[in-house]
Amino acid sequence: MKKIPTGIKSFRKLREENYYFVDKTRMIKDFLERGSEVTLVTRPRKFEKTINMSMLSEFFDITKDSKEIFKGTKIMDTPYASELNQYPTIFISFADAKRDKASIVSTIKDQVLKEWDRYVYVFDDLSKYEQNKHDFLESRLMNYSNGNLEGIVDSISFLMDKLKDYYHKEVMVFIDEYDTPFIEAHTKGFYEEVRGGLSGLLHNSLKTSNSLKYAFITGIQRVAKENIFSDLNNLVVCDVTDQRYAAYFGFDSDETKELLEYFGLELNNKVKEMYDGYHIGNGDIYNPGSLLNYVDTKELTSYWVNTSANTMIKDGIKKSSRDFKERYKELIEDGYLDTEVNLQISFYEVESTPTLWGLFVNAGYLTVDQVIDLMDGYY
Repeated sequence: MKKIPTGIKSFRKLREENYYFVDKTRMIKDFLERGSEVTLVTRPRKFEKTINMSMLSEFFDITKDSKEIFKGTKIMDTPYASELNQYPTIFISFADAKRDKASIVSTIKDQVLKEWDRYVYVFDDLSKYEQNKHDFLESRLMNYSNGNLEGIVDSISFLMDKLKDYYHKEVMVFIDEYDTPFIEAHTKGFYEEVRGGLSGLLHNSLKTSNSLKYAFITGIQRVAKENIFSDLNNLVVCDVTDQRYAAYFGFDSDETKELLEYFGLELNNKVKEMYDGYHIGNGDIYNPGSLLNYVDTKELTSYWVNTSANTMIKDGIKKSSRDFKERYKELIEDGYLDTEVNLQISFYEVESTPTLWGLFVNAGYLTVDQVIDLMDGYY
């Protein structure tokens, strides 16, 4: 009997320790065939974002031997099986970058230092200039009393350059929950104090680095380019209305039915009403986190948790216009609404009506049933 993978975030642990496994590895084929230099996928919480990022990292990481954990998976039946463990890989998660400013800065520095330590050997035999830059960046990464990020904006791109020099291959970069520190900072009043440094860290790694092969980023909210991804014109955004990658985040009806039957449950109308309702791309998707909790507890209830994204929505509602409140009442009464939705969030206009609807959709509280008109970020 397989174990229930509730809360499992490591693909290697999932495969090595006899957990139930829904094979999404064809996402790797899709990722390579699309060849987008930088891809951002936004999904609500508990949509398998972290496990998919761990899967990508495990597959490409040149320092690992991943043959056993990918044995028998769908990707190994494709020509892309030859790409296994072929690239230097950086995997960073901002999921724990929460609470106060000092905690956010410390978490980000810890994540960067983790990768520096993992590849410490690439810093051997540096030129005098490179050694000076290394020492400068390292001193600021390790200075936790300095509560800002401005001094480390080149820390990832510098590591990428040295990885490329060492392996003679471009670098794969995976950044999970990129928006968590931005949302935390916004809701707690110090957004401008972290925006510049963190935006610089991302920009220098994803835009100006000549060592990047591909980057894949996940988050809940699609943050406006002018706020974070300034002039990052190589960015492809796949939000909840986009068909690209739609099959890989969340469980479809067949996957859900198979999961429930394996653990002695059935996909009945009550389960559908509770955990279905997400329209991603062109199909209906179940929330995997909620389903796995249901399988574990056998209790048909909501498994949502309070987050800073929810706080941002609540604050936005409090400050919203009369028009929004009237349309919100209409939505509650009728169950649906035709309205303009902005999925590209600007922290400077959270209270605007289209942006508020966008926050609801991105966070998973509402779903887009039909796209009536389409422009950049608006539905």
